[in-house]
Order: sequence, then structure tokens, then C-alpha cells
Amino acid sequence: MRWPKNLNKKIKSRVKLAPLTSFKVGGKARFFFEAGDIEELQEALILAKRAGMPVFILGAGSNILVSDSGLNGLVIKLGGEFFKHIYRDRECLEAGAALQLSQLTLYARDNALTGLEFLTGLPGTLGGALAGNAGAWGKSIGSQVEEVRVLDYNGNPGLLGIKELKFSYRKSNLNKYIIVSARIKLDKGNKNAIGLKMKGYLLQRNKAQRNNLPNAGCIFRNPDNDAAGRLIDACGLKGSLKGGAVISRVHANFILNKYKASSKDILFLMDLMQKKVRKEFKINLEPEIKIWR
Repeated sequence: MRWPKNLNKKIKSRVKLAPLTSFKVGGKARFFFEAGDIEELQEALILAKRAGMPVFILGAGSNILVSDSGLNGLVIKLGGEFFKHIYRDRECLEAGAALQLSQLTLYARDNALTGLEFLTGLPGTLGGALAGNAGAWGKSIGSQVEEVRVLDYNGNPGLLGIKELKFSYRKSNLNKYIIVSARIKLDKGNKNAIGLKMKGYLLQRNKAQRNNLPNAGCIFRNPDNDAAGRLIDACGLKGSLKGGAVISRVHANFILNKYKASSKDILFLMDLMQKKVRKEFKINLEPEIKIWR
């Protein structure tokens, strides 16, 4: 693949993806590119389209499982301040897709804007959170979104308002786009009260999910009126091992990379969890993480 001179030095070959994911698992990307601004992003998308090459958009890598054999395509990471900006406009925040959720929640607190405290402690970027309608404690980010700026995979820009946006439990209609930025509507609050609420959420999260091993957070979406972790635990699967991967003894909906786990190890445990829950409860667990092959 020949890239134009302005991108040739920026697009790298055979880049290891495992260090760029929270699971620390996976092979290499055939091509890897960190886009500094929207023009570079558009140009890379157009070139990949012409070459018939699949494109993968990498955020913080906190909810993906990459194949051991790697990816035969172009992995694009949004870099540069263009994709990480944040500023306040009255009771709204304008923020770039590559902004870390931790930076988003702290900025909201420092500006005495309430509504995002439930995201405290969640890993990842704003773009990933929007695509998967991230949430916790019965709340989701989609309810706060006013509009989202996107590109399609042909590089064409778009602006999606409330009427065009569709959010449901851990899902949205944004996966067919590349998220560039978003406008989030919040409410005026008290900075100290917001800070206390954030601390409370963080304590609850650490208590329920404490571990220091690489993981991708919750593996499966919660089925209606139940919790995936409870179902997996009821099947007696906590502590189950496959290679270097283990189902957490603290939170059964977590798989941990205990020692040089492979993607195959993790997929084996995911399949085991699904089969056991289906047999015991007649419930099909849907993955919350993305599996890149």
C-alpha cells in the first residue's frame, strides 16, 4: 500500500496492538495511523476506502478484544488536541471524541455542572462511551447528549441532533460513524456536592470490581431485569481458568488477563459463560465488548 507523502511517515506498519488495549491482548495491525486533525482523518479514510481496506477506530482500547492474529486493515487512533478539546458553553460541554472520561467528569465538576457523576471511574474516551452508551448505576450518557459531530467511513462530515440519535442499553446508532465531538447538556450544581457524589461512585466501583489485572470491564450486557454477573456466578464459574485468562472471583462478569492470556483463552471463557447461562437460565448473554478480528 502506497500512502501520500504527507501521511507516509505517520502511517506505521505492523504495530503491536496489545499494549494499546486494557486487556493487553492481541496481534499486530497491518497499518496504524494516529490522526492529528479532521483533514488527516478524512484523507486516510478515503485512501483506505479506495484500497478496499477495513478501518478500525481505536479509542482508549478499554472495551475491545483483538484477535491473536492481528488485524489486516488500518487502525486509526484519534490524536492531537483537535480530538481532545473541551470547553463550556453555558450549561453545555463541547468535547472531542478522544477526551478521556476522567477528564470530562473532572471538568464538569470544576465548572459546577452536574449530570455526569455516574461516569466516575469508567475507563475510556468520550467517543467510545457514546458509541456504546456507557453508563452505571441505572444511568447512561446518551440521556445527556444534545448533538454529535461525525464522519462516515467515506470521510463525509455530519451533525446528528437529538432526533437522529438513538440510544438504548449499551447501544447506539453511532457505530456506523466515526465520532468527532459531542455537545453534552448538563445542569448547574454545587462543585463540592458534585465532588462528594463522584467520590461515592468511585468507592462503590472499587469495592465491587477491585482488581489490578488487565481486563476490559464487563464482558456481557445485563439482560432485562437481571445482572450478567449474578447469572455467571450462579453457574459456579468464578475462578474458571483457560490458559492465562480467568473469570474474576470478585465480579463474575469480568475476565482477567492473569498471565499472558491470548484472545483464544478469553473467547473460550466467554463461550463457556454463554453456554452455561443459556443452559441454566435459558438466557442468551450478549457481549458488551467489541471483538476485532
